[in-house]
Amino acid sequence: MKNVKYKFLKYITFDTKSDPESDTNPSTVKQFELAKELEREMENLDLKNIKLSDKCYLYATLPSNSDKELPVIGFISHLDTAPDASGTNINPQIIENYDGKDIILNKNKNIILSPKDFPELKKYIGQTLITTDGTTLLGADDKAGIAEIMSAVEYLVKHPEIKHGTIKIAFTPDEEIGRGADHFDVNYFGADYAYTVDGGEIGELEFENFNAASLNVTVKGRNVHPGTAKNQMINSINIAHEYHSMLPNIKRPEHTTAYEGFYHIMNITGTVDETKMSYIIRDHNREKFEDMKKHAIAVADLLNKSHNKEIISVEIKDSYFNMKEKIEPVMHIIETAKQAMINADIKPKIRPIRGGTDGSRLSYMGLPCPNIFTGGHNFHGIYEYISLNSMRKAAEVIVNIAKLVHDK
Repeated sequence: MKNVKYKFLKYITFDTKSDPESDTNPSTVKQFELAKELEREMENLDLKNIKLSDKCYLYATLPSNSDKELPVIGFISHLDTAPDASGTNINPQIIENYDGKDIILNKNKNIILSPKDFPELKKYIGQTLITTDGTTLLGADDKAGIAEIMSAVEYLVKHPEIKHGTIKIAFTPDEEIGRGADHFDVNYFGADYAYTVDGGEIGELEFENFNAASLNVTVKGRNVHPGTAKNQMINSINIAHEYHSMLPNIKRPEHTTAYEGFYHIMNITGTVDETKMSYIIRDHNREKFEDMKKHAIAVADLLNKSHNKEIISVEIKDSYFNMKEKIEPVMHIIETAKQAMINADIKPKIRPIRGGTDGSRLSYMGLPCPNIFTGGHNFHGIYEYISLNSMRKAAEVIVNIAKLVHDK
């Protein structure tokens, strides 16, 4: 699995940041550049059914080398990186034999990756870490997943003595902005089930994720001169503050963990005349999730009544649902992944995702699709890093899954 390092370092040179403001598919044309590079690599490995769609979905097949009739399995990662930080001119630092001390990411800007702030760093003493230079994200989310899948497939191609069934791989655009499954062709992909390789710490295995929705709130005000404003001015900013304060403080991301849901305000812009707020709503429990959406509407209704005007409007749009409902009938795919990790001397860490992956939507599109680790930490920002050991283990787990499916 040595090639995983070189593949990863190559893939992160491609700037593939997605754009939530774009209405094109993919949201950024530059995602095609990485897809075309991967397409060339697939051709060199003599994979079959290679297809790069006009919307930047890349598919390929590693044919079975077995006489057995076996389930068709798949592995999926996403091409794009998050819009939260720059993905241009990524300059990775390689820290060999990490000593457990502070890592200076950028001396000029005094940006330090410290175990005081990120205590999980201590788990990687003696290992090789790949970090940012403090000016961009790293791109391990999800180019590490791509590198791990491609390394595993290359390993299987070069080791035909390892028997396996048909393996499908796919790389998708725009996962970071919630569109990764929008144009995924489940029928063309043709797998019975799949795994997204898009998790974090080594050993993570996830088949529960948030139910998710977006909440957009618009407050209409009325601006008059403040000197004559009494009983005439309607300040939309103040009413927006009222609305926000009526969402439970305890249900904010900074106060929640594990299975606890939240309302998260992402953006607010406003004047006296009009204020707009954007939220996301999350909860693992479907009933609680629906109650949270109802509460968001009820608060608007209450304020409209108290002001005797329809001054607040809300728009709620579901994003994805908890994949647990679709995975539970096929729990053998979780058991296979667990055993694949154990066979690689990894302790499986089954935990809920406090977020979502393409797999959550794909599961509802008829493709059960839990999530396994990449090995990365601190995604979406300048403190992102990954352990090379974890990346190699992720590729090993993919190979082990293929072996286990064949040998059952």
